[in-house]
Amino acid sequence: MGKVTGFLEIERHDRGYDKPEVRRKTWTEFLKPLSDAELADQAARCMDCGIPFCHNGCPVNNLIPDWNNLVYRHQWKAAIRTLHSTNNFPEFTGRICPAPCEASCTLNIDDNPVTIKTIECAIVDRAWAEGWIMPHPPSHRTGKRVAVVGSGPAGLACAQQLARAGHTVTLFEKNDRIGGLLRYGIPDFKMEKHLIDRRIDQMTAEGVGFRTGIEIGVTLPMDALLRDFDAVVMAGGAEWPRDLEVQGRGLDGVHFAMDFLTQQNKRGAGDDEARATMGRGTITAKGKHVVVIGGGDTGSDCIGTSVRQGAISVTQLEILPRPPDRENKALTWPDWPLKLRSSHAHEEGADRDWAVLTRRAIGLSGKVEALECVRVEWLNGKMQEVPGSQFQLKADLVLLAMGFLGPRKPGMIEQSRVALNPRGNVLADTTDYRTSVDKVFAAGDMRRGQSLVVWAIREGRQCARAVDEYLMGTSSLPR
Repeated sequence: MGKVTGFLEIERHDRGYDKPEVRRKTWTEFLKPLSDAELADQAARCMDCGIPFCHNGCPVNNLIPDWNNLVYRHQWKAAIRTLHSTNNFPEFTGRICPAPCEASCTLNIDDNPVTIKTIECAIVDRAWAEGWIMPHPPSHRTGKRVAVVGSGPAGLACAQQLARAGHTVTLFEKNDRIGGLLRYGIPDFKMEKHLIDRRIDQMTAEGVGFRTGIEIGVTLPMDALLRDFDAVVMAGGAEWPRDLEVQGRGLDGVHFAMDFLTQQNKRGAGDDEARATMGRGTITAKGKHVVVIGGGDTGSDCIGTSVRQGAISVTQLEILPRPPDRENKALTWPDWPLKLRSSHAHEEGADRDWAVLTRRAIGLSGKVEALECVRVEWLNGKMQEVPGSQFQLKADLVLLAMGFLGPRKPGMIEQSRVALNPRGNVLADTTDYRTSVDKVFAAGDMRRGQSLVVWAIREGRQCARAVDEYLMGTSSLPR
């Protein structure tokens, strides 16, 4: 370790934000990076803990103590090599990952973990600024052709690894731009999209071919991929949203969160309103009372977007009880704990309410005007309504951010005839990632269900190794 007594001498200090009144007016990122000297100090807090639990907490098994030590010693170029050895896109995870590694940090036992996520982001941002990140085309070509379907983090990671192994990789994306939910599900103020674009440039130089506007199973049959490619990777994500099956669901003004977020991201990319809305009508929070149903990250993204669009009020509802402010470390550490988490969006102007069930949407002339709700309590894992607790909530726009049930079945999955697991995800294990159909593999949320960006990157990397072994008999790619 860099400084053996660092964790005793130096207090935790993380990146700051612009003030809410400032960041509410901008769609750009508002994090304030630490200086090199501050980063070195924070890296010095990484202790010689014997067993680096952060390795297990991080899904891609980042070599966290190693690059903390390198940052402490100002060996930035070695730090980015170490970071890239396990993570293809640390600029993504350094911005939008919830940092389970920090929850697993030994210093988190007293709520002062190392600022792992901040240091990770600083390493890769420094590397891009210095011009250290370059394409790595393969030294030879295998002659094998691989199709990767879906350009989210799993598909991108898988495609990059396979291209570096010498295979000819074509990545298919149904949308008009590459990036999947990174592109259209994550607001610009959390992650600006030029970060994706420069990785696309890098991957293009490494030999990856990108084809947008092609939906496998709709505009191009699955049989064509099976005929023309030696292997096919299904990495289309989990895009089947959980719906609100109540009276009034069909009223104008009740929308899925992703439809709302996608429109705004398209506007941010410079699309005119017709292209941004794809002919489905404009969804906007401007001048409206907004209710977001769902207490997760997607709900938080809806809050931040609504505030910036000019909502009159924003209320977030969660059906589960309010989590505790602090976890019981003796019971949870080093695992990911259940506790109250507040995002930057909550500070920008939103009311939050827990243990609330939406009974029906109320409207006039086909437009939503209010939600009828009731409070619930949870006893022995079962939900029951609290008698006499009914109330109404004014709502001109209702955004459904209640998670995803799995991948969409029509199109690619139905045409491929792959087996599904009991949860409706594509059946494949984490050893070889092979589906029930020969030469077809699955990775990311399409295989594991709704999850984190960092898990998608891990699965994409591991699936690439499995495909390489299938095609060549052996593989030098890391898992």
